[in-house]
Amino acid sequence: MRYEELAELAQQLRVDAVRAADAAGSGHPTSSMSAAELAAVLLARHLRYDFGDPGNPANDRLVLSKGHASPLLYALYKAAGAVDDEELLSFRRLGSRLEGHPTPRLPWVDVATGSLGQGLPVGVGMALAGKCLDRLPYRVWVLSGDSEMAEGSVWEAVEHASYEHLGNLTLIVDVNRLGQRGPTRHGHDLDAYGKRLRAFGWHTIEVDGHDVEAVDKAFTEATAADGEPGRPTAVIAATYKGRGVAAVEDQEGKHGKPLPDAKAAVAELGGQRSIRAEVRIPEVRMPPPATQVPRSGGSGPLELPRYDTGSEEATRTAYGQALAALGSARGDVVALDGEVSDSTRAEYFKKAHPERFFECYIAEQQLIAAAVGLQTRGWVPYASSFAAFLTRAYDFVRMASVSRAGINVVGSHAGVAIGQDGPSQMGLEDLAMFRAVHGSTVLYPCDANQTARLVAAMAGLGGVRYLRTTRAAAPVLYGPDEEFPVGGSRVLRRSDHDKATVVAAGTTVHEALRAADALADDGIPVRVIDLYSVKPVDVEALNDAAGATGCLLTVEDHHPEGGLGDAVADAFADGRPVPRLARLAVRNMPASATPEEQLHASGIDAESIAAAVKLLVERVVVR
Repeated sequence: MRYEELAELAQQLRVDAVRAADAAGSGHPTSSMSAAELAAVLLARHLRYDFGDPGNPANDRLVLSKGHASPLLYALYKAAGAVDDEELLSFRRLGSRLEGHPTPRLPWVDVATGSLGQGLPVGVGMALAGKCLDRLPYRVWVLSGDSEMAEGSVWEAVEHASYEHLGNLTLIVDVNRLGQRGPTRHGHDLDAYGKRLRAFGWHTIEVDGHDVEAVDKAFTEATAADGEPGRPTAVIAATYKGRGVAAVEDQEGKHGKPLPDAKAAVAELGGQRSIRAEVRIPEVRMPPPATQVPRSGGSGPLELPRYDTGSEEATRTAYGQALAALGSARGDVVALDGEVSDSTRAEYFKKAHPERFFECYIAEQQLIAAAVGLQTRGWVPYASSFAAFLTRAYDFVRMASVSRAGINVVGSHAGVAIGQDGPSQMGLEDLAMFRAVHGSTVLYPCDANQTARLVAAMAGLGGVRYLRTTRAAAPVLYGPDEEFPVGGSRVLRRSDHDKATVVAAGTTVHEALRAADALADDGIPVRVIDLYSVKPVDVEALNDAAGATGCLLTVEDHHPEGGLGDAVADAFADGRPVPRLARLAVRNMPASATPEEQLHASGIDAESIAAAVKLLVERVVVR
């Protein structure tokens, strides 16, 4: 398109954004209008994308980080011929694919956006895939708002992109000066953003975001092969919110509202148009075979590590060794870690498959975002850190679910059982966090062979999958050939005369077994269930135990809210008879102590379990 036509296309995008929000009676048209020239030039001159084949591996990736400006994105899709006018005007209606903030219900949307500050970190993951794994020449474009540049996650991404020399990544910052409640921190001071980005090693271009010729030259410079090789580029564009309509342009108090007079606004913008942008379809230029990272096959069948029953091994070590084995069998498996791979044991994968390992350093938001970005390109990521530190990245986990993303997250050093490091290092909320995620799977193995099997099983699941591992070596209870289906459990002690059932997972399984042995010596037989699948739980096994013993005692190295106890209680929330339920959990604020002292102080060791069972049994007998 000529520049005059690009300017007209930008006006069309504005008009359609106004119309969509007006039809919905809600939305963010003014935030869409500021970036119209940026979107028009990108679509018609620089984006390489086959809208008829969104799975084309050579397609550029476009992430609308300022997801509230979805009317602009949908207007862009209409200009590309991907949606028609009728669907455009279904914006925000029940059943429409055009949601208030974009989600992958649309095939051209890779990830959900709307929680600001996530688009660039996810884009970094996509760019890593392009450069290091796919080794294809696609470019990742991220359209960001200026308000979200205040988010710490953005600067985790900025530094990581520079460190990884992601020359295939372009950030477009729509500096329209106004946020939700008023002016942004830096207003129209483009150099304030530029200085910060350049300090991190980025190439920056400052431009008038409403000058289509200037925007075109900026995008050309960003994509030039000999411009800034190995450096990500930021196009920092000065724009005006509500551009083109005097009643709202650069005015406070207009955020997130349809225009007061849409008909007049459309007329002021020159009326409706029907311009069709011819988007360039990329040529698939596969890299030479010798340079490719093989995605499928691997070097042979899956040979998981095997541990002898009665020996001792930490489940975190089994995780690392099993992941390395899985990586040998499956070329699509990748691993990421937050600078603790020697502790999480992801280092085993790193040593075996260095080309598929990504060090994200102490940046947990970028860690999860990179995993989400990698999975959009068909890779199967395992991201690991200490369970306690995953709380920093929880919004990224939440949005991964909204994105329908398939990621594996592994939290090590969970619970008070880590001992002397103290409460700042103890993951005591992680089970609740991940159980609350829509469609998630939560697994908590107690021994090495069980861990290895579950690590392999996770690769074939959908949604967000969480595996909790422990620091200390634990006895190996199960043989290496035993199976542990997701949603299952194991009954480790059982008799026809059981007086109660102890339900445990991970560390507390071993404490429960010791308690059961002590209780048996006192003439009190109890059933012990290893509930390694915390979500989904084995409802049938729990129901059988409830019917047989009448009492269920849950024991968990986790806070009582949202963890194992709640998972068991939920199994009886469908109207079936509810057994007597009691729970032992970490209710105190731990301090530094040995693991054994920690378990005892929190009331979740064998001695505490035995005492609780005796109390339960006495009460049942009295009744």
